Amino acid sequence: MDLRPLLEILSDGSFHSGEKIGRALSINLAAVRQQIEKLRQMGIEIRSAAGKGYRIPVRMNLLSRQSILRNLGPDAFVWDLRLKLAFTTKSTNSDAMSCGQAGADSVICIAEHQSEGRGRRGREWQSPLGSNIYMSMLFSVQCGIAALEGLSLAVAVMVVRALQDSGYSGFGLKWPNDILLDGRKIAGILLELSGDVRGPCKFVIGIGINTQLSAECRDRIEQPVAALAESFVQTTDRNLIVSCLIRELSAGVKQFTAAGFPAFQEAWEALDHYRGKHVQIGGGPAVLEGLVRGVDIGGGLLLETVEGIQVIQGGELAPSVRLA
Repeated sequence: MDLRPLLEILSDGSFHSGEKIGRALSINLAAVRQQIEKLRQMGIEIRSAAGKGYRIPVRMNLLSRQSILRNLGPDAFVWDLRLKLAFTTKSTNSDAMSCGQAGADSVICIAEHQSEGRGRRGREWQSPLGSNIYMSMLFSVQCGIAALEGLSLAVAVMVVRALQDSGYSGFGLKWPNDILLDGRKIAGILLELSGDVRGPCKFVIGIGINTQLSAECRDRIEQPVAALAESFVQTTDRNLIVSCLIRELSAGVKQFTAAGFPAFQEAWEALDHYRGKHVQIGGGPAVLEGLVRGVDIGGGLLLETVEGIQVIQGGELAPSVRLA
């Protein structure tokens, strides 16, 4: 069932009768109702009124391959054949990893909806249809996995730069790679690697950015979250943000493979939301407390404790930082 044509009709925020939708899609009223219900199950709020039909209360900015490439300008030809835009998928990270296993050196996978979106430490990433950005980029490098220490922190800097290029500001970072707005999480990063420790390897950078969140979706998230649409007056253009992400990640990964995390360390520390604050790390008997003193050249968190400076290592299993 291809639901994109129906979503395109409803995306203008106006009422559309079932009969009108049926004629446009060449389907009967029962099929219209079936597709409406499927969109609702995927997280779209659709209102109905007798004599008027159906409408989405908020005008939607759907992803467009043409718009993304147009925003890329001269770089469009580089990514044209490598850009994969799906209406729905299990996980853009899984899609990108599969492309790498099939022999691709680089690819961009984007989707309007994820049925099995993943965050760090195996957590579910809420992925309602047409609301946020779910994007993964595959890269191939020769430097080896060992040389990628601190990459997830560097990517967080790249994401902030892309958001700034898109006209937004006021972001902070939470170690190791969460992007915050007003102290609430607005974006996350999932990094997955494969290959040799010292030789050729591939990695996927997965990015999720909240552009709009319903109350129902917020209730399923176990931490304070923010969304661009609620914090800024300008219309959220997801196609522009995606284009800026592609540019920043392309340039940033090249810079990282040439110079490593030290090239991003100063920028990361300037965005550090917890720098100088008293925090707790971990849980149970293994809790550490101390003052955040920045990060080292490998991306490890520098925590000043009663026993001196301790370095907390990053990675996808890194413990959470929270205010004490």
